[in-house]
Amino acid sequence: MAFVTSEELLATLVPIAVYWIYSGMYVMFESRFEKYKLHSKKEEEEKNLVSRKEVFKAVLCHQVMSIAINLFTYAVTREKDGEASPKKSLTLLLLAKQLVIAMVVIDTWSFFVHWYLHQNKFLYKHLHVPHHRLVVPYSFGGQYMHPIEGFLDTMGGTLAVLLSGMSPRTAMFFSSFTILKLVDDHCGMKLPGNPFYLFFNNNSAYHDVHHQLYGTKYNFSVYFDVWDRILGTYMPYSLEKRPDGGLEVRRADQEHKKD
Repeated sequence: MAFVTSEELLATLVPIAVYWIYSGMYVMFESRFEKYKLHSKKEEEEKNLVSRKEVFKAVLCHQVMSIAINLFTYAVTREKDGEASPKKSLTLLLLAKQLVIAMVVIDTWSFFVHWYLHQNKFLYKHLHVPHHRLVVPYSFGGQYMHPIEGFLDTMGGTLAVLLSGMSPRTAMFFSSFTILKLVDDHCGMKLPGNPFYLFFNNNSAYHDVHHQLYGTKYNFSVYFDVWDRILGTYMPYSLEKRPDGGLEVRRADQEHKKD
């Protein structure tokens, strides 16, 4: 029996390719669509505590670990006939059920892991601080994090796939969508017609609140804002035009005062 099937390999590698292609698009957009950026280049240079080169290398390390975890998971959960799960006819109803379960699992897992990393001062200082060195987030910084946090992050996606019963092929599409959402949440831009703004209250501006210097106790969620509202960590915001061009995210508690 092969260590990995072609579908399992695609389910593992395609989302990573999507990450770099989609984030690369945003990198190209940065200099061409200044009026849609949530921060200026000057803000990024002044506030961020890590270089883009360091972020790039750390993300690659995270993805190597993610590849190893996913391939190992497929290997140990695959049925004896070589399939990752028993074959079922994939109806639209079953697909919808799997997607809902997977989204709820990731949303709940990621929220509470993320929330607790902020609540526990030791864990925040030693595990989560790296991600918040990006006060001004950008597209490929979404997976910039401490390796242990990266492991926890990867496990959320793995649990979502296992608990929903997705085949590797379905998981490939779902994981790619999750990656698109992650990149978009960190892209630092609001492009017109962006579907994530049409269908999700949680978007790049919503998550930008969390990355602000005094906004780290708000807006933890991934897909929905349900857990933020239940636990009182939801922070509304407004988008305003900056005098020097571009957009600025204003938390509701700022009252037009700068951080």
